[in-house]
Amino acid sequence: MKMYDYIIVGSGLFGSVCARELTDIGFKCLVLEKRNHIGGNVYTENVEGINVHKYGAHIFHTNDKRIWDYVNRFAEFNRFTNSPVAFYKGKIYNLPFNMNTFHQLWGVTKPDEAIQIINKQIEIYGTKEPKNLEEQAINLVGKDVYEILIKGYTEKQWGRPAFELPAFIIKRLPLRFTFDNNYFSDKYQGIPIGGYTQIIEKMLYGIECKLETDFLLEKEKWKELTNKIIYTGSLDAYFEYKFGTLEYRSLHFENEILDVENFQGNAVVNYSEKEVPYTRIIEHKHFEFGKQPKTIITKEYPKEWKFGDEPYYPINDQKNNKLIEKYKLLADNEKDVFFGGRLAEYRYYDMHQIIASALLLTYNLIKK
Repeated sequence: MKMYDYIIVGSGLFGSVCARELTDIGFKCLVLEKRNHIGGNVYTENVEGINVHKYGAHIFHTNDKRIWDYVNRFAEFNRFTNSPVAFYKGKIYNLPFNMNTFHQLWGVTKPDEAIQIINKQIEIYGTKEPKNLEEQAINLVGKDVYEILIKGYTEKQWGRPAFELPAFIIKRLPLRFTFDNNYFSDKYQGIPIGGYTQIIEKMLYGIECKLETDFLLEKEKWKELTNKIIYTGSLDAYFEYKFGTLEYRSLHFENEILDVENFQGNAVVNYSEKEVPYTRIIEHKHFEFGKQPKTIITKEYPKEWKFGDEPYYPINDQKNNKLIEKYKLLADNEKDVFFGGRLAEYRYYDMHQIIASALLLTYNLIKK
């Protein structure tokens, strides 16, 4: 007899949803977490009465009522609408690209006027067969939008000139010819009142969880204690980097507590000039319409990933895509180990997608 039916590696959204669903069916689960806290990258910490998003801004949004109803089991959500702005050379521009943006750029007030300017720029500066991200972006939105709102931000994010980045990174750049600053078009959107950590705490209620425990350091020991494993860590790490290391972009955060009530007037301000080293400033209190006398801001600096850093964004170029396919073949043949989540699948996930994927996995496991 094994001690556990399932050992779940990682207490982020994917692992926590799996743990909750399997426990509710009657399976005995153990959650192992390498960090000193639960929650993965959605972890929020209360500082000065403000829920700080410790690993970058997380705004929940979905069109799937089933997922919205599911997450509302664990928290009440407010009416926060994501409406970021971009700062470029002393001027503010609305995001996503909409009629407010086009008025700020060119003074136009009608959609036809904006469309004419964009199409003219594409005609002059566009390329029939774009070979890189720069050419692809200009083909989609014209020169002004690209140079003011995309180029510098993208080059900081990826750490490379835009003309060295593959075109497929930007498959589409939506242009909205309405005065609508809502970044997401999803039906459901909001921030959990009281932060995200409470959601994970409720998901893991009554489930044994060991913090500061690196599964990979004693992999065989843990396998002896369970019938099945759900693994949400890095796939290449699980297989001891047999084929090489998958590449990521990472982030460095600088947090400041400021003795002012309101620093920038918005939850997220992007800095699209390349000369500004950070890509955005997050002011956390605005996610929950906070009225605290102080405020907390986070400057977000992109960086090359190295061992010891948190991997955030997979670099899905040809080299890494070939590598992940090799690791996925190994994963498919790993008996009684199931892989899921952004690191194990080497893909960027929104939160609603993570929950849907975890629910699908547990549904399939329960069916067996």
